[in-house]
Amino acid sequence: MIYKNFITFEGGEGSGKSTQIKLLKKKLSLYGDVILTREPGGSKGAEDIRKLLVKGDPKKWSGLTEVLLNYAARNDHIENIILHNLKKKHFVISDRYSDSTIIYQGYGRGVNIRLINRLDKLITNNLKPFITILLDIKPEVGIKRSLTRKNTELRYEQMPLKYHKKINSSFLKMAKKNKNRFLIVDANLSRN
Repeated sequence: MIYKNFITFEGGEGSGKSTQIKLLKKKLSLYGDVILTREPGGSKGAEDIRKLLVKGDPKKWSGLTEVLLNYAARNDHIENIILHNLKKKHFVISDRYSDSTIIYQGYGRGVNIRLINRLDKLITNNLKPFITILLDIKPEVGIKRSLTRKNTELRYEQMPLKYHKKINSSFLKMAKKNKNRFLIVDANLSRN
């Protein structure tokens, strides 16, 4: 199920998703209501789960546990925020969605991709974004940017650079395989 008013942003840490999402919201607001949301999180229950995932020791969860936590959060998010607003014909822009789980936990942490895809189909009921904007950034640049912001959600930034390089290359491979949905944007430049 694809809604033309469902847009997602993906990319590594510090790629500027939040900044670009706000800029897109300003443009789309001329055409209707725009809901900004994020994953993990976006709804009350999902935000509670987010705290478990993005704070603390990078080794505190296995990759599979992260997958299950992400899908518990995603289920609550879809039920309480995403689907409701899509049906009302609002634009929904999400900072991350299912692609991040496939990349971060599947390719990055070695969780079986087929298992993630089965779980995704079950939880999302095949709800896919119409377009995904991938902000491509060199991991070294993104991590440096992320660490200079006021941010207490640094669990993923603490993971090895090798992990972030794998994330980046996996996102690019995914985008190239799904050219009809992905738009790749160079995020290495400064905002100005």
